[in-house]
Amino acid sequence: MASGVLIGILITFLVIVLVLYLVQRLPLEGGIRQIIQLVVIVIGIISLLKYLAVF
Repeated sequence: MASGVLIGILITFLVIVLVLYLVQRLPLEGGIRQIIQLVVIVIGIISLLKYLAVF
Protein backbone atom coordinates (compact mmCIF):
# COMPACT_ATOMS: atom_id res chain seq x y z
CA MET A 1 0.00 0.00 0.00
CA ALA A 2 2.74 2.47 0.93
CA SER A 3 4.71 1.76 -2.25
CA GLY A 4 1.63 2.57 -4.35
CA VAL A 5 1.28 5.93 -2.64
CA LEU A 6 4.98 6.63 -3.07
CA ILE A 7 4.83 5.79 -6.78
CA GLY A 8 1.77 8.03 -7.19
CA ILE A 9 3.53 10.92 -5.48
CA LEU A 10 6.62 10.43 -7.64
CA ILE A 11 4.59 10.34 -10.86
CA THR A 12 2.66 13.46 -9.83
CA PHE A 13 5.90 15.27 -9.04
CA LEU A 14 7.42 14.29 -12.40
CA VAL A 15 4.32 15.47 -14.28
CA ILE A 16 4.46 18.82 -12.47
CA VAL A 17 8.12 19.27 -13.36
CA LEU A 18 7.46 18.31 -16.99
CA VAL A 19 4.55 20.73 -17.33
CA LEU A 20 6.60 23.54 -15.76
CA TYR A 21 9.42 22.81 -18.20
CA LEU A 22 7.03 22.87 -21.15
CA VAL A 23 5.54 26.17 -19.98
CA GLN A 24 9.04 27.65 -19.97
CA ARG A 25 9.46 26.58 -23.60
CA LEU A 26 6.27 28.34 -24.75
CA PRO A 27 6.66 31.72 -26.44
CA LEU A 28 4.57 33.66 -23.90
CA GLU A 29 5.00 36.98 -22.16
CA GLY A 30 6.51 36.92 -18.68
CA GLY A 31 3.35 37.79 -16.76
CA ILE A 32 1.23 35.16 -18.47
CA ARG A 33 3.97 32.57 -17.99
CA GLN A 34 4.14 33.30 -14.24
CA ILE A 35 0.37 32.97 -13.89
CA ILE A 36 0.41 29.61 -15.69
CA GLN A 37 3.31 28.41 -13.52
CA LEU A 38 1.45 29.44 -10.37
CA VAL A 39 -1.68 27.58 -11.49
CA VAL A 40 0.35 24.44 -12.27
CA ILE A 41 2.09 24.57 -8.89
CA VAL A 42 -1.19 25.04 -6.99
CA ILE A 43 -2.83 22.14 -8.86
CA GLY A 44 0.26 20.02 -8.20
CA ILE A 45 0.24 20.78 -4.48
CA ILE A 46 -3.45 19.91 -4.26
CA SER A 47 -2.80 16.64 -6.11
CA LEU A 48 0.06 15.75 -3.75
CA LEU A 49 -2.09 16.54 -0.72
CA LYS A 50 -4.76 14.18 -2.05
CA TYR A 51 -2.17 11.39 -2.13
CA LEU A 52 -1.28 12.14 1.47
CA ALA A 53 -4.99 11.91 2.42
CA VAL A 54 -5.26 15.51 3.53
CA PHE A 55 -8.23 16.13 1.23
